[in-house]
Amino acid sequence: MASKKILVIHGPNLNMLGKREPEIYGTTSLDDINKRLTELGKKIGIIVDAFQSNHEGAIVDKIQEASQKHEGLIINPGAFSHTSIAIRDALLILKVPVIEIHLSNIYKRESFRHKSMIADIATATLCGFGHSGYYMALEAISRMLK
Repeated sequence: MASKKILVIHGPNLNMLGKREPEIYGTTSLDDINKRLTELGKKIGIIVDAFQSNHEGAIVDKIQEASQKHEGLIINPGAFSHTSIAIRDALLILKVPVIEIHLSNIYKRESFRHKSMIADIATATLCGFGHSGYYMALEAISRMLK
């Protein structure tokens, strides 16, 4: 059986994980998360492609590419969750499972973080589990694809 390809998109400032506000986002780096996602993917038959950008247009371009190359998408849009109609519109192109994740519980934070522009179109949303949310999402998307 061929492995499924999943794209994991990390939005703005996630390249600073482990350094930026560790009391909120933890001390695990983005490289550590990506490494663990790749290892978990191998165990469950998923090829993980990871991408991070601080630029909205680059994320939109990557989502559009995913429609041709990937069977699922895990996205942590970071602050773009609350502002980006462009990312929302790009996600609407996809005909694959999309899981939105957030490291922190956005509903326990500032009120402007309570609204996600993509929550209503995502297949599922995980928030507040820290970096474990990525691994939970990968396992969930694997089950969705079976």
